[in-house]
Amino acid sequence: MIPPKPPSRPDHVGLLGYARRFRADILSAQPARLYRAWMAEFRTPFFRSYMMNDPELLDLVLKTRPDDFPKSDRVREGLAPLLGRSVFVTNGDEWKRQRRIIDPAFAGGRLRDAFPGMRDAAEAMVARLDPGEHEIEEVASYAAADVIFRTLFSVPITDALASQVFREFRAYQRTQPLLNLAALIPLPRWIPRPHRRATRQAARSIRDALSALVDRRAEEIAAGTAPDDLATKIMTYPDPETGHRFSPAEMVDQVAIFFLAGHETSASALAWGLYLLATHPGAQARVAAEAPADWPGLAFSDLSKLPFTRDVFRETLRLYPPVPMMVRETTGPETFRGRAAPLGAQLVLSPWHLHRHERLWERPDHFDPDRWQGEAAKESARRAYMPFSAGPRVCTGAGFAMAEGVLLLARLIAAFEVAPVGPPPVPVAHLTVRAKDGIRLRLTRR
Repeated sequence: MIPPKPPSRPDHVGLLGYARRFRADILSAQPARLYRAWMAEFRTPFFRSYMMNDPELLDLVLKTRPDDFPKSDRVREGLAPLLGRSVFVTNGDEWKRQRRIIDPAFAGGRLRDAFPGMRDAAEAMVARLDPGEHEIEEVASYAAADVIFRTLFSVPITDALASQVFREFRAYQRTQPLLNLAALIPLPRWIPRPHRRATRQAARSIRDALSALVDRRAEEIAAGTAPDDLATKIMTYPDPETGHRFSPAEMVDQVAIFFLAGHETSASALAWGLYLLATHPGAQARVAAEAPADWPGLAFSDLSKLPFTRDVFRETLRLYPPVPMMVRETTGPETFRGRAAPLGAQLVLSPWHLHRHERLWERPDHFDPDRWQGEAAKESARRAYMPFSAGPRVCTGAGFAMAEGVLLLARLIAAFEVAPVGPPPVPVAHLTVRAKDGIRLRLTRR
C-alpha cells in the first residue's frame, strides 16, 4: 500500500478556519474536489486566487505566455533572507541573465562530469548504513547534501564548511516552510508571520558558511588550482550576451538555491521512493535485480541500463512531487475558463493535485511504475506531469535530479532489503513534501 493522501478539508469553510488549517498543513487544507476540478476560484473582498489543473491553462501560464505570469513576489517573503536574488525568485531580464550563466553548467556533457561525485556519495551512503531500523528521511537528507557538496564544490559533506551548512540548514527547516500562508493567500502585511526572527538568524548562518565556501573557491580560481566542478563552471562562465560574471554575493544567492533545490527536493523524493519500494516487495525485487554488479566502475551512460528503477523514480515524483505547489500572478486582467481574473490575482499550479487528477490519470493514487511504458501514461505525462515545473522556467537541474535519484535508489536497494516499520507516514508540506512524523524503515543487508 502507499501512504494515504492527507485528509482534505470540507468544500465549504470560513476564511479564518481555512487560514488556520492552511498554516498547519497546506495539503490537507485543500478541498477534495480539486482532485477532479479543472480550475477552482478562491475569492474574498481582498484577493482572488485560482488553482489550475486544466492542461491548456498550464500551457498558457508556463509555456505560451510565461512573461505575463511571473512568480509572485509573495513567494520570496519567507525565503528572501536565505535566497536573496537567486534564480528561484527573480523574474524578467534579471532571471534570463542568471539562466544564461547557470544553464551551461548543467547541460549534456557537463552532467556526465558531475557523475563521479554522485557515485562517490552513493558509495559513502551505503558505507555509513548498518542493518536495523532507520528514520529514512534523515538518511536521504544527508546523502543528498553529500551529492551537492561533492558535485558543486568537490568536497564531501564531512568538510568543515559543508557540515556547517548542513547543520544550519536543518535549523532553518524548522523555522520556514517553502509554501507559506502569505504565498498562496495574500493576507495583509500586519498579520504576524511565525518564526520570522528565527528564520532570519538561521538564514544568516547558512549564508555565512556559503560565503566562506564561495570565497575559498574564488581564491582557488585566482590561483589556478580550482577543480573543474559546477561551482567553478558557474563562477567563471560569462553571460554570452553581456559578458557579466556572478559577483561573490550573487554566487552566494545561487549556491543557496542549488543547495535548497538540489538537497531538499532530492531527499524528499529518495525517502518516498524507498518507502514505496518497502511497501511493494515485487517492485523492490525488480530494482535489486537490475542493479549493476560493478558500482565503483559505474559510468553515467550505465544509468540507461536501469529502466525500471527510472520508472520507479518517475512514479515517486508523480505521487509525491517534492514541490507540491507553485505560484504565479497576473500582470493584467485575464479570463480563465470564462472567469475574469483581475490584475495581481494569484495562480496556484499544483503538481500535487495535477499528478493525482482523476480525469488525467488511470488509478491516480496507485503506485504503478509500469504505467510509464503505456501510451496512456505517456499522454498524461505530456499534459499533466511537471515535478520540475515546465516551460522556460523548468528546473535547470532536472536532468541532474533524475540521474541522482535513480543512482541513489538503485545503490541502496542493491545493498539492503527495506521493509516498513510502524503506521503509514502522512505527507505534509514543509520545505518539500515530507512525512509528518518521519519514515521508518528496517534495513536488512542483502
